[in-house]
Amino acid sequence: MQGWHGLDDVPREWGRSVITIGVFDGVHQGHQRMVERAVAMAADLGAASVVITFDPHPGEVVRPGSHPPRLTTARHRIELLGALGVDAVCVLPFTLEFSQMTPDEFVQAVLVDRLHAAGVVVGENFRFGHKAAGDIETLRQLGEKYDFVAEGVPLVSNGEAISSSMIRELLASGDVGGAAEALGRPHRVEGVVVRGHQRGKALLGFPTANVESPAFTAIPADGVYAGWLQCTQSPSPYEGDRWPAAISIGTNPTFEGIERTVEAYALDRDDLDLYGAHVVVDFTARLRETLKFDSIEALIEQMRRDVDEARRLLTGA
Repeated sequence: MQGWHGLDDVPREWGRSVITIGVFDGVHQGHQRMVERAVAMAADLGAASVVITFDPHPGEVVRPGSHPPRLTTARHRIELLGALGVDAVCVLPFTLEFSQMTPDEFVQAVLVDRLHAAGVVVGENFRFGHKAAGDIETLRQLGEKYDFVAEGVPLVSNGEAISSSMIRELLASGDVGGAAEALGRPHRVEGVVVRGHQRGKALLGFPTANVESPAFTAIPADGVYAGWLQCTQSPSPYEGDRWPAAISIGTNPTFEGIERTVEAYALDRDDLDLYGAHVVVDFTARLRETLKFDSIEALIEQMRRDVDEARRLLTGA
């Protein structure tokens, strides 16, 4: 798969393409259906399949300060799209100037002149151009003008409509199971392991990796979860290792904390030194809400129960 950052990266000799367009935040099951349709159409037409996505999120540009929580990092989004069998992913920098292009200008400059569109596949609710003036019918009309076919795909799974906004709402309520169903995989939070208050090992007996994620990451609601912790980038010998984990999200109210953190305990591992490592945390199930305990002993006892429940759910032990 080829990866391009901006239209200038598109090879000059690039041939006809079937293009699918969207933010694709989360690359959820509706997105997957759309991309798979584009790949199939490309095969039928003897063309290459290309995904166009945007960074930053268009909402951050046209509605400054809105910062919708991100379901995936740009890097992970590209990996997920590539795994669907596309020939290329083009990340277009979304700027205020770009947002002011008319639908016709966008189609001509991006889809026709550089990618030589033979077909375009979008979601049925797709809007494009300045002030979202264009829709699927506009795209079909422009396809007649510029000689490509346009097709709208419903973003559904098992008959249910799916959207990135819906998944954000599920995560905000702590429903990581529902989010996983819509995504087709567990929701992931990634970041670098940083030093926290270091109570986990010395005071509580459960050393945790304190994960500092990028700004505006979609973090599930406060609570305790079962999931998986994986080291993805590190000079340490743990790179590539993956462990079942109990995960805590919140402000540590028992200790009167004020900073919201994501902390993952790799089950039965008190020997890991992950400081500075890049890790990912995949959420499988919510165990309970965040509670404030009357004593450290009561907290430790509950943590033991949480670990036992996480182990049962993740490993069957």
